[in-house]
Amino acid sequence: MQEPISKIPPTELAEPLVRAGSALARLQQWLMAATLLFTVFWLIFWWPRSPFVALLGVVLSVGGYAFVLALEGLAAAWLNRLDEAPRAGWRDLLGAWWQEVRVAPQVFAWRQPFRWASLPDSDEPSGSGTPAVVFIHGFVCNRGLWLPWMKRLRDQGVPYVSVNLEPVFGSIDDYAQLISEGVRRAQALTGAPPMLVCHSMGGLAARVWLASEPETPVHRVVTIGSPHRGTWLGRFSRVANGRQMRLGGDWLRALQAREAQINPTHTYARFVCWYSNADNIVFPASTATLPGADNRLLPGAAHVAMAFHPRVMSESLALLSSAASSPSERTAA
Repeated sequence: MQEPISKIPPTELAEPLVRAGSALARLQQWLMAATLLFTVFWLIFWWPRSPFVALLGVVLSVGGYAFVLALEGLAAAWLNRLDEAPRAGWRDLLGAWWQEVRVAPQVFAWRQPFRWASLPDSDEPSGSGTPAVVFIHGFVCNRGLWLPWMKRLRDQGVPYVSVNLEPVFGSIDDYAQLISEGVRRAQALTGAPPMLVCHSMGGLAARVWLASEPETPVHRVVTIGSPHRGTWLGRFSRVANGRQMRLGGDWLRALQAREAQINPTHTYARFVCWYSNADNIVFPASTATLPGADNRLLPGAAHVAMAFHPRVMSESLALLSSAASSPSERTAA
């Protein structure tokens, strides 16, 4: 007979992430090193021949991602024309592009490759009555994405647990066990059902886990820019989890059918879904919503930057406070 979750010491539930390592962090470290070497050699080779070409190469090497983000934003604006979400104006779209230009290097060139193991998960039981948070990142990310959230929770004395969804380009179905272990560790910290906070693909991974363990209670599932009904960009992917996020794809329809069979009414009542009309990755915009969920529009927010938006963080953490002050919330399944 399986031992109750609340009685299992957190240290026995899963191997610490720091010791397990992060394949994505190593990959991004290599990419950063390769970019630096290319830039240096390009300058050495071209500067004596043409300073203009030398500087142009540096700009494209270091800042070319900004052009890609602009193309994504234009595609999103075009496809959102017929979406049910309010259309974003050009000022909002430009602001979203600039948000992502600033945030992307912080996440992909610093936090994830080099700082992903900082601010370790909580390992001491908490008697505060506040549920723990389980952080579930998205596509081509690791726990380093959540460092601003982790710092805030530490300051507030709220316990948290994170997962690294690997293999990086594997099937979303394979991440359910990782999430299960994270939820078990989180509930062992407080004895209360935890709240799941998910970005992008992480919301789909959480849904797969919930469908595989429908009897396990959670306080809330907060998704931020998650492609619940797929994304137009998924058509260009050639990796397993990318293909599963294709707009209206077979995998997504099968997941929705399984969820409806498990819970025919109020299927997504526990979900809070943040979505944006300027999301440059998940579009059309309303694909990040779920029927019957608490869908909250965040106008003019870019995909990665949305995860750190002050409103998203404040309102999501307010859900924890409401659980701590309500006995019925703490014991709800």
